[in-house]
Amino acid sequence: MKYEMVAGLETHVELSTKTKIFCGCTTQFGSEPNTHCCPICIGLPGTLPKLNKTAVDYAILAGLATNCKINSISKMDRKNYVYPDLSKAYQVSQYDKPLCYGGYITLSNGRTIRITRIHIEEDAGKLVHERGDTYVDYNRAGVPLIEIVTEPDIRSVDEVREYVEKLQLIMKYIGISDCKMQEGSLRCDVNISVRPQGSETLGTRTEIKNMNSFTFMEKAIRYEFERQVDLVENGEKIIQETRRFDESQGITESMRSKEDAHDYRYFREPDLVTIITSQQEVSRLEGLLPELPDAKLSRYIEVYALSPKDAVLLTKYRRVAQFFDRAVDGIANPKFAVNLILGQIFSRLPSDSDKENFDIKVSPENFHELLMLLDSGKIRMNLAKTVLDSMLDTGGKAEELISEEDLAGLEESALQEVCQKIIDENPAAVSDYLSGKEKAVKSLVGGVMKATKGRADAAAAQEVLIKLMKN
Repeated sequence: MKYEMVAGLETHVELSTKTKIFCGCTTQFGSEPNTHCCPICIGLPGTLPKLNKTAVDYAILAGLATNCKINSISKMDRKNYVYPDLSKAYQVSQYDKPLCYGGYITLSNGRTIRITRIHIEEDAGKLVHERGDTYVDYNRAGVPLIEIVTEPDIRSVDEVREYVEKLQLIMKYIGISDCKMQEGSLRCDVNISVRPQGSETLGTRTEIKNMNSFTFMEKAIRYEFERQVDLVENGEKIIQETRRFDESQGITESMRSKEDAHDYRYFREPDLVTIITSQQEVSRLEGLLPELPDAKLSRYIEVYALSPKDAVLLTKYRRVAQFFDRAVDGIANPKFAVNLILGQIFSRLPSDSDKENFDIKVSPENFHELLMLLDSGKIRMNLAKTVLDSMLDTGGKAEELISEEDLAGLEESALQEVCQKIIDENPAAVSDYLSGKEKAVKSLVGGVMKATKGRADAAAAQEVLIKLMKN
């Protein structure tokens, strides 16, 4: 019998506010343990929280960007549990009145992943286990986060990855989180069950907690799917429980029985006021949304006639897309920009984080000037690449790095002279070409372009080279 995976995700996204959700402590990552704490963070008696308005705005932006409706009235609740990562023995979250509800994200295969709700809550502290002892770092306690909960609409590991990648990109585009999984600012809990293909009945689910790596998430889901299928085929019962992924063994293992909502004894947070969101406020925040990734991708393909592959690479990194949009404004052939960005500039930015930061010495305005020279035919691509290298090294402007001689191009007699010189210096390539290896002419053209510092027209150079070799 064939089985189908049924999965839903609870994705925690830490918000990029300057201060925590209920106090003025900084949210800066990477400091010494327990240095970003105050009596409110650690829940000392007599302290009173005050809700961070920016966290509320960011959550609403996330809802609008994922097609959610916004609750005009929502509230904060206490989720009670005893665990050392929150010293006050409860977490302030939202239960029955979340800020956002009823949204969706559409995958590339057309499947719609429904978003049940997006609510705000405080993050917990971090437990550090060393040599049999457990230490608690409360720097993260109280950092504002949103939890984005889906319906069980996901059917494969690939769909899980695409959903999370799309969600991550949207959150970066709207500027509410850096979504760095390695720093814990995006973490996923995966709820997974199995059922016979064609069945509409949901099986018993397990939850895999705190996935903060795409690689480990994929391995954990694959293992858990196979584990549940084995149990079903052997007539054993799947237990509803919370599990963790053991990275060293590549397996999931039980942590505790799965809690239901009543186990947390939710009740209204008495120290915080009701959140009222007017339609005017929603409209104001909606006006702050940038062009979202899917819309940008479609525009690049439909308006600029870019290949889907190139369009995906440009939209994958928010700052790259912003740079591209500013640079090609008014340019007739934006593909010049695509070739230079994805080729030359990306070659200097080897990692994903380098591309994400896109910290280069060339401004969009200076890059636009270079593109205008290409667009007008005053310079050719090879010279543009040489000039761009200098711009990336020095931060200089294109017009400062191109001489009048460069702009004048290469006269026919001069081109003939250079081509003859390259032929004389490369007898082996000439012999290869004359014996039928037509690709050999490309190396000769490359020699001409190098000798003329990109001033020659490559097509014209090839024509002259062939004529000279055949005479």
